[in-house]
Amino acid sequence: MRKNETLGEIELERWDDHEDIITDSLWLLGKRDSTGMHTAEYWGNFVPQIPYQAMRRFTKPGELVIDPFVGFGTTLIEAIRLGRYAIGVDLQLYCVEQARWRVHLETGKDGVLATAIWGDSTSPSTVETVREIMGEWGFTHAHLLILHPPYHDIIRFSEDPRDLSNALTTEEFLQLFGRVLDNFAPLLAAGRFLVLVIGDKYTRGEWIPLGFQTMDVVRQKGFRLKSICVKDIQENRGKRGQYHLWRYRALKHNFYIFKHEYVMFFEKVG
Repeated sequence: MRKNETLGEIELERWDDHEDIITDSLWLLGKRDSTGMHTAEYWGNFVPQIPYQAMRRFTKPGELVIDPFVGFGTTLIEAIRLGRYAIGVDLQLYCVEQARWRVHLETGKDGVLATAIWGDSTSPSTVETVREIMGEWGFTHAHLLILHPPYHDIIRFSEDPRDLSNALTTEEFLQLFGRVLDNFAPLLAAGRFLVLVIGDKYTRGEWIPLGFQTMDVVRQKGFRLKSICVKDIQENRGKRGQYHLWRYRALKHNFYIFKHEYVMFFEKVG
């Protein structure tokens, strides 16, 4: 990388022109972007503003983004819009079909490709399929990984025992998450970024710090932590119209209501 050149689209000589790029650790994003083929229909979708920020900041047009938990294709849609190639993986065939359909209908930059494949991100055979697609597209490495795994068992996404949301314990969940990293981290070029979007959970009267537990797993896999950003959570489907009920529960049971999740940025070492 040349002097004064960034990983992404930011021109340092004109750094003040990029007002849409967030540089603070508190992300007050407001309502999710619902334009184009983006949808809030799927419970596990994250807001499109997150991959938008990550791609603008840490990739250039024509580079490759990989998402091992692609859901309905939020990352793929943003990649197409921004002129990046993208590969997504999901364990649920319905999600893969939805992602492919939405990518097909999304208007984006000419010449770039995005696809979703049906597979288990904890399995090495799935990664071999990803490698084959990368080779067909002319890539030896990816330039950005975006991971938005289940927040353990807060939402059960399927009945498949391989699904991270079906892990019997927090320890098992972290082990499965570690397998995903073992599979996908080697695809990322050295010096490039991994983005982890994760929240904590509350069970049996105890706050379970999934964010920091998964952060430690990533750090153990050859990454160094660059930033922890805290993103606001708008009223979700599970709590919609129930503000007073949740406030009462919080006061009665001595806890605080989740209003945030983490967007963590890691750099691959070596």
